[in-house]
Amino acid sequence: MLTSLFTDHYELTMLQAALASGAAHRPSVFEAFARRLPEGRRYGVVAGTGRLLEGLKNFHFDDAQLKFLSDTKVVNKETLSYLENFKFTGEVTGYAEGELYFPNSPILTVRSSFAEACVIETYILSILNHDSAIASAASRMIASAGTRPCIEMGSRRTHEESAVAAARAAIIAGFDSTSNLEAGARYGIKTVGTSAHSFTLLHDSEEAAFTAQVNSLGKDTTLLVDTYDVEAGVRTAVKVGGPQLGGVRLDSGDLIAQAGWVRELLDDLGNWNTKITVTSDLDEYAIAALASAPVDSYGVGTALVTGSGHPTASMVYKLVARQDSAGQWIPVAKAAANKTSVGGRKHAIRQLNERNRATAEVVSLSEFSTGGPERKLSIPFVTNGEIDESYIGASGVKKARARHYASIQEMPGVARKLQRGEPVIPTIMRED
Repeated sequence: MLTSLFTDHYELTMLQAALASGAAHRPSVFEAFARRLPEGRRYGVVAGTGRLLEGLKNFHFDDAQLKFLSDTKVVNKETLSYLENFKFTGEVTGYAEGELYFPNSPILTVRSSFAEACVIETYILSILNHDSAIASAASRMIASAGTRPCIEMGSRRTHEESAVAAARAAIIAGFDSTSNLEAGARYGIKTVGTSAHSFTLLHDSEEAAFTAQVNSLGKDTTLLVDTYDVEAGVRTAVKVGGPQLGGVRLDSGDLIAQAGWVRELLDDLGNWNTKITVTSDLDEYAIAALASAPVDSYGVGTALVTGSGHPTASMVYKLVARQDSAGQWIPVAKAAANKTSVGGRKHAIRQLNERNRATAEVVSLSEFSTGGPERKLSIPFVTNGEIDESYIGASGVKKARARHYASIQEMPGVARKLQRGEPVIPTIMRED
């Protein structure tokens, strides 16, 4: 699918005016970053980079799109002529997908002509802002869940393509599986699911529904036991599935109390290995509250796909450097109140202590070393227009998931706490 019209009107009108002034082809550097984290959050998670690279491969204009731009008079003939042969030929570097970020971290850097960097601005921000918000929420949920797996189940609470992106972001942050089949097909993600209340209501009795499910899917299936009376549902589930029954799902009521007595009932009936999955509008706080309950896994939907109260990462994409008419690089920056930025291309290092725990994010206008344990944060994704395909598809998701796990392990333990506070490590702007 072509991605070039996933952009804002003004990106192309800026392009037109820049072509007219002669400045469109000036070498330029843009950076994507967040001025701050959502209130109370301790870190953010970079996600969406792989999807961005996949889309960049298809960011060009076909005849139908050019006709639309012409018929609606979005741009003039000269601009249409430029867009006919558009292909990104610059470079993209940035934080690895799955990496943690902090205020003013240079998450993504684009170096190209102004024209090329301008046209892809909205596409970059729409992906990074959505996917990073989901991954950041998912990471907090995984921290609350501890060793218990989380299942992404939010497809019915968001746009169909957002559902795929959310499932991908959740897996990167540590979720075990998704209910979304398209995400499974695109990215090699494990998919799970059994039945909803409608399946039970379809049959003449709960026992008939459970029998049909077990006969078709096997005794290791999970039965939804709260369509009617939970205790009766559990007893019927055990009657049908026997001691080999895989699991029961609770989707309503006081989950903490309910999980406790359901566990006791299962054990009393001889189903010591039957697991309990809980769902029903869970977020990181509800998951944390269930830590002492005998729960085996969590299904998370609405809170996850909406960023658990913060549906965007609030990243911006700013021009930070450009060449002048003499070919010299000059830093540029916005000076508006409350939205100031720092001019010049940034370089970032994660400063570590002797135990390889992160102590600071150090950002500089030149390449540097802190002189102690450290890790450089920016890696190349696109070089001279050529995309490194190891960061896309199923292999890219696996790589991002591994990066996130390693980055979390690198943080001080307080990063896993839900208490509101300042970023877990400071961002230090180094003066060169």
